[in-house]
Amino acid sequence: MGWTKNRERLHEAAVSTVKAISKNKKITSNTGLSQRPPVANHIVVPAAPRSSKDINKWRGESDFQAFWYLFHKNTRDFQLTLPARMIFNELEISRVELLGCKEFIGSVKNISNYLDAKSNDLEDEKSLNFLSYGANLWLKDAANFQISETSRYILNKFVEKYNIDNSLDKIKKNLINNIENQQQFEKYALEFLKGLELVKEDIYEDEETDFENAPGTTDDIESQNEEIEENFGEDQNSELKDLNTDIEIDIQDAIDNIDDTSIEEEIDSLTYPNNEFKSPHKKDYSIYTTNFDEVIEAKDLVTNDESLRLRNQLDNLIKPHLATIGKLANRLQRLLLAKQNTSWNFNLEEGILDNSRLHRIIANPSYPLSFKQETENKFKDTVVTLLIDNSGSMRGRSISLAAICTDIIGSTLERCQVKTEILGFTTKHWKGGDSKKLWVINGNSSNPGRLNDLRHIIYKSADNSWRRSRKYFGAMLREGLLKENVDGEALSWSHDRLLKRPEERKILIVISDGAPVDDSTLSANREDFLDNHLREIITKIENDSPIELQAIGIGHDVTKYYKNALTINRAEELGEVLLEELTKLFND
Repeated sequence: MGWTKNRERLHEAAVSTVKAISKNKKITSNTGLSQRPPVANHIVVPAAPRSSKDINKWRGESDFQAFWYLFHKNTRDFQLTLPARMIFNELEISRVELLGCKEFIGSVKNISNYLDAKSNDLEDEKSLNFLSYGANLWLKDAANFQISETSRYILNKFVEKYNIDNSLDKIKKNLINNIENQQQFEKYALEFLKGLELVKEDIYEDEETDFENAPGTTDDIESQNEEIEENFGEDQNSELKDLNTDIEIDIQDAIDNIDDTSIEEEIDSLTYPNNEFKSPHKKDYSIYTTNFDEVIEAKDLVTNDESLRLRNQLDNLIKPHLATIGKLANRLQRLLLAKQNTSWNFNLEEGILDNSRLHRIIANPSYPLSFKQETENKFKDTVVTLLIDNSGSMRGRSISLAAICTDIIGSTLERCQVKTEILGFTTKHWKGGDSKKLWVINGNSSNPGRLNDLRHIIYKSADNSWRRSRKYFGAMLREGLLKENVDGEALSWSHDRLLKRPEERKILIVISDGAPVDDSTLSANREDFLDNHLREIITKIENDSPIELQAIGIGHDVTKYYKNALTINRAEELGEVLLEELTKLFND
């Protein structure tokens, strides 16, 4: 119990430690998934672990950010392709981690455990995220840093992908020998990229500019953003087109599911939704960048105390509906059990002897023996996904209704032993975030596509127990979470997750209050840009997918989008409407 109470203090201590190690008091912080590399004097530290056994890997994540600000200096910014940039950044991260472990011996275990945890989290071997991380491990292995078997597997895949052989041994030695000299290290890092055929021959010579004033550094980007907002005009717009297009990016969440086999195809695919279930008209919908999108678990959005407070708040909202939950669960349970009931076939020539018919043999010994056999009615194994709109228009009564619906449906299905996944969707910022800033820096191209940073939230995965996950459902009531909504991509994301499930029957229930809205995107594209994309995704799922799609409109009629939809306007309607709809779903 003491450990739980002190988690918040532990988190504060971690942030203070980063400031002390980096000798930078201006560093700001928030809770969430850390960026690789960190950007603009800001760190992201995950919530303190709930068990002391995870403390070292958690400390390792804050240590690597502290070492970045201590040992990394903003120099020139090279014109690199995305794969080259990601590998270049990972080499630099590895450099500062090695320097940090050399100066702060106690951090070796922290960094080692953090590397192991990150290696275990990376599963998609075709993603740039997976491959670029191999560069970090490649340098550490060259420096005789201890790495795990999982990390070595990623390293081997990296070596195999880029055909790294003994011809690069000299560059490897030069990198190791110049770990303390960032300028020389960058020079040999570019030679390494040249050896991988990811950069042009003369990139280093072309970049002979003043290091301190080089365009494209993080500090420079921030000052450019301020100038753009204050003095935007045609003259500046033409100058912006010549600005450096590469910035420090969030590699942790970037581009996780690219199926293409070549680097060029991977880069091309970044302008479209990053999933298998794509719109039938890709040219009509595009994404400016996915580099700043994130998929985050609800537990990482709130502290422990906050999750308890919000859960209590949700419980108070649910109290009037407890009778409904019991009634709904009992009816559904009877319905599902009825579908799973067994039956007997009688008067068979083989099987189990039917004792009830033995009297016929006593009366007539020539009468043949009668057998019976048990048969089980086929019942499809089912999984249900609830996709919750976490947009700003849901604030207040609507999000309360959505949270109550989620809890009622989820707890009911759990009691009936039907697996349930609870997901949410919103954006990280109002009116665009880092995606829009990058677009402005690159010259405000016309029809850029989606211009906000998505935030997709996992409140409960299908394989997690309801008891462990329910305490985080209150996070959707958290002030500041609800922003804008890009429904089409969220629907496609949740559909893809559900499609990978092994269950025979799959049901996707969307709880929303209407149309997709993202001001930054709609102001730079057609007014029907998001609306059309949502309709295309819905049409594709309803017509071509094995997944059953159902929508619940909160205070708004959503039948203009979904064929199967119902509307809930008041809390008093919840019990009757949900009871009728879920019974109808499982009766089909």
